[in-house]
Amino acid sequence: MKKDFLTLLEYTPDEIRAMLRLAAELKAGRGRTERRVLEGKTGVMIFEKPSLRTRISFEAAIHELGGHVVNLAAESVGMGTRESVEDVARNLERIVHLVVARTFAHDTITRLAASCKAPVINALTDLYHPCQAMAFGLTMQEARPGKKVNAVFVGDGNNVCASIMIICAKLGYNFTVASPAGYEPHAETAKICAGICAETGGRLDITNDLFEAVKNADVIYTDVWASMGQEAETQKRKAVFPPYQVNAGLIARAPKGVLVSHCLPARRGEEITCDVLDSPASLAYEEAENRLHAQKAIITHLFSREAI
Repeated sequence: MKKDFLTLLEYTPDEIRAMLRLAAELKAGRGRTERRVLEGKTGVMIFEKPSLRTRISFEAAIHELGGHVVNLAAESVGMGTRESVEDVARNLERIVHLVVARTFAHDTITRLAASCKAPVINALTDLYHPCQAMAFGLTMQEARPGKKVNAVFVGDGNNVCASIMIICAKLGYNFTVASPAGYEPHAETAKICAGICAETGGRLDITNDLFEAVKNADVIYTDVWASMGQEAETQKRKAVFPPYQVNAGLIARAPKGVLVSHCLPARRGEEITCDVLDSPASLAYEEAENRLHAQKAIITHLFSREAI
């Protein structure tokens, strides 16, 4: 039975830990230890939103696992406009073996997965960014091995926030979101994660008190104030979010040795200052590199369950 990778909610903590272990193995043995699960297979990528890290890391991942990549311009496919999402899925499943899609509406990728016999990977939607969360998980296991991490997300409760909240809950980490009032993460996702924490021993807190949030932080995470598709809100958000900037003053309120990360791209001088992003405490570029290894592990999991 084919499996997709859409939100992380569909995976157990043990499955997530297994994929992270595999990602670490693939990273350590890059070029030597890959299971060529895509040998003779083709993956297609459809991106409705711009991409640097996701696109190049998926292309490299598919290639290193033995596969061939086809990039389809979103405007040429026209999912939901030129033809239905379901018709796109039914055509793709007869030609390719893997679909990687970055869409605006999360409903698009769920419909694509429901109608496609080939595995579908969510490369980001308006609600979730699970591949980024897996890279964060790998980065934390490298930086804080064996530790129950206290992770703090500062800023908008967006798709990245939601997915990091999910992986922290699944791994039994403590996760705090510090957002301006009205910009907290989606209530339903938070409720689900609170339930997961009750089973894994993690803790979830959502607050508007930034300084209280970071006082026990092992890692502070942030993202842009206005995500792709929210450009019309940019000026409004610039008036609300400056008190939630990750800067030297905020780092001074956190424990000594606190780490910092960002999913990138960063708007330097807005959600994070250059001195923090470029500091030795920053793991943003290590996390960007780990997108490749995490995604190779995800694909391997989808195509060879026995490998994990």
